[in-house]
This record gives sequence, structure tokens and C-alpha cells, in this order.
Amino acid sequence: MQGKVCTFFGHRDCPQSIRPKLRAALIEQIETQHVTTFLVGNEGGFDAIAQSVLHELRQVYPAISCTVVLAYLPRRPQNADLATLFPEGIETVPKRFAISWRNRWMLRHADCVIAYVAHSWGGAARFCELARKQGKPLWNLVGETFQ
Repeated sequence: MQGKVCTFFGHRDCPQSIRPKLRAALIEQIETQHVTTFLVGNEGGFDAIAQSVLHELRQVYPAISCTVVLAYLPRRPQNADLATLFPEGIETVPKRFAISWRNRWMLRHADCVIAYVAHSWGGAARFCELARKQGKPLWNLVGETFQ
């Protein structure tokens, strides 16, 4: 069985207290949903926490891979041992649209989404709504809802 791909959308201002919920959600995705590949951004607090937790989980689950998908060059991930990817085509996108373009790219390549969305406005909320419309499973760590 080929593994699934999971991506992340969340607010720039995410509290560290979300770590245990994120860790539990990731373990569930790995162990029960057969997720083996994770695509994560590099822009805000939620991305940084996701990178950190994935870095830790790679020690326990060596078969998983985590790729930091960059919207801009040069941007290094929080954890230097994580792979990075600069999606082909993004270099032609104006800088102010790069994060949205990258998020669409990640959603297109993902089977499911883990999110930290506490309000209905902004980019994270918009991309979670797009994931719902596309019928992709979505786990929002705010309220721990799975849709």
C-alpha cells in the first residue's frame, strides 16, 4: 500500500501549547491513515511547530518523510535536516502571491490536511475551506474537529 500525503495550514500566531494535540494527530495519521509524506510551509508559528514535531517523530517513525515547501528563496527551514522543495513554476509568481500559490500546490499534492484555524478569515481559513470543497479530510486542532 502506498502511503498518503498530508499538508498543513495554520495561523502565524500559534501557541506552543498546541504541540501535544498536533503530535497526537500526526501519530494517528501515521499509524491509522497510512500517511508517510508530510508537506509543510515555512512562514509562521504553526509551520514552525509542525516542522519541530515532525523532526521528533522521524526518530520514532523513520519511514516518514517531511518536506518543507518554500514560497521564497532563500529560506531555510527551522530544522536543517528536513528536506526542502521550491515548487517548479513558483519563480514566475509575484512575491505577494507566492504563499497562496505554494499553498494551492501543497493542497493539490495532499490527501489530507491538519490545521490550526481559530477564526474564519485569512489564508489558513481560506485554504481549509478549499480543502473541504475538494473533499479532503481535514483535522482542525482548534476544537479537535475532523471533517
